[in-house]
Amino acid sequence: MIAVSSEHDQRIRDGAPTLDLAMAIRRSTVLIFAAVLLAALFFVLPALIDVDRYRGQIISYLQQKTGKQVELGPLALTFFPLSIRVDGFGVKNSPLFPHGYIVQVARIDAGLDAAALLHRQVVIKSLVLDNPVIHLISDPDGPWNFENPQAKSSQNVFPLGPIANLQIKRGEVIASNLLPSDAQGPILFEAHDISSELTQVDLEAILNPSSSSVDGQGTLHAGRLRFGSVHTTNVNAKLRLEARQVLFSSVTAEMYGGGVKGEFVFKLSGKIPSFAAKAQVHGIEMAHLLAAFGNARGTMTGKMAGDLTLIGEMEHSAHPLAGLRGVGHVTVRNGEVPSLELNANLMKLMHFNDLGPAKNDPASFNLMSTDLQLANLRIVSTKIDVDGYGVDIDGSGSVSVSGSDKLDYRGIAKITTKQGFFTNTFGRLSGGKLVDGKLTFPFRISGTIENPVFSKGGADN
Repeated sequence: MIAVSSEHDQRIRDGAPTLDLAMAIRRSTVLIFAAVLLAALFFVLPALIDVDRYRGQIISYLQQKTGKQVELGPLALTFFPLSIRVDGFGVKNSPLFPHGYIVQVARIDAGLDAAALLHRQVVIKSLVLDNPVIHLISDPDGPWNFENPQAKSSQNVFPLGPIANLQIKRGEVIASNLLPSDAQGPILFEAHDISSELTQVDLEAILNPSSSSVDGQGTLHAGRLRFGSVHTTNVNAKLRLEARQVLFSSVTAEMYGGGVKGEFVFKLSGKIPSFAAKAQVHGIEMAHLLAAFGNARGTMTGKMAGDLTLIGEMEHSAHPLAGLRGVGHVTVRNGEVPSLELNANLMKLMHFNDLGPAKNDPASFNLMSTDLQLANLRIVSTKIDVDGYGVDIDGSGSVSVSGSDKLDYRGIAKITTKQGFFTNTFGRLSGGKLVDGKLTFPFRISGTIENPVFSKGGADN
C-alpha cells in the first residue's frame, strides 16, 4: 500500500492528470466554438449572401424562356434546408389574351441541390407553391396562354425542369375559352382548395407546345370542383400530365348527396380542346342535381345510380359544351315528378286504379330505369321502364337540352291491380285495353321540362 501511494504521489508530482484535464478542456472548447460558428453560419450567412441582387437577372431569364412578362418578389436564402424563398411570383398573359395573370403564387420555396451548388450549378430539387392561382385560357386559333410558341426553336434547357418533387398547397385552377371575337368566354372548369404532390415535373415541356414528353405525375385533392354545370366536392385522384393532355384516374368525389368515381381526360392539343369521361354514380339526389340545370329545377326527386360515358369538344362559344355526346344507363328510386300536369285524362286513368298502391300520388314511382344517348343537344331513351305505385310504364322518347327543353315521350301505362267488371268496362270505353285482366293505356308526355303535359293516347287530345 505504501508503494502504491508513493507511485500515485509521484504521478501527481509529474503533472500527468493535470495535462489530460487541460487537453479535455481544450477539446471541449474547440467543439463548442465549432458548434457556435456552425450555428452562426446557418443564421448569419444567409443574411450576408444577398441572393436578391440576382432578381433582375432571373426575371430577364424567365421572361426570355416563357415569352411572358414575369414578376418576382424578394428572394431569400436559407440553409436548413438549403433553399431559396420567393415572396410573390406572377406571370402575365401575352397581348393575345385578356389582361391578367396566367399564374400568381403567394410564396415559393425552391429546394437546392447542395452538391450541384458546389460546382456553381443551380439545380432545383423541389418546389413548394403556397396559394397558387392559375388561369388557363384557350384561344380560337389554337394556343393556350401558358404556352411559348418560340420554345420550338429554343436550344436551351429550362433550368427548373424536371423538378423531382413539386408540392401545391391551397391552390386554385380556372380554365376557359375565348370567343371567336377574342372576348372572354364562360368558365369551363374550376377547382379550389387544391393540394397536390407531383414528381418529375418538366416545366420546359409544359411551355413547349411541340413537346411529346410526360410532364409529371402524382396525386391531387380538391375541396371543390366544377365542370360545366356539374359541381363536386372532396375530389381525390391520381394525376398525370402528358403531351398536351391531363389524365385523372382513380377519381372519387362527393356529388349532390351521393358519390362518383371514374376517369377523366382533358386534351389540350389542336384548336379546340376536348375531353372524355367514364363515371359511375350512386346515391345522387335528383332534386339537388337538377337544381344546377336552370329549367330542370324541381322536375324530379329520388336517388340516382348508373354509369355514363361522355366525350366532347369545348367549343369557343357561349355554349362550349353544346357538342357533348354520350351513352349510359341510370336508375332512379323512390321519386316523384311533381311538375307533371295531372290533366283530366290522367286523373281519369288513376280513378280506375283505386285499390292498393293506387292511393299514392300518381306522379310518384318506386323505380325508373332508362338508357341514355346524348347527341345534338338531345337526350334519347329507347327503353324506359317505370315501376309506379300501382302503375307500370314502358316507353321511349327524347328531351331537348338546347334551351327549348321540349319533351316527346310515348309509351304504355298498365294498371297493375286487377279491377272489377264495371271499372274495366268504363276503362275500355275511355280508350283503355284489357290485357290479362289489367287495364293498359297508351300515353304521351309533351310540353317542356318545366311544364310537362301527360295525355292519354298516342297524341295530344
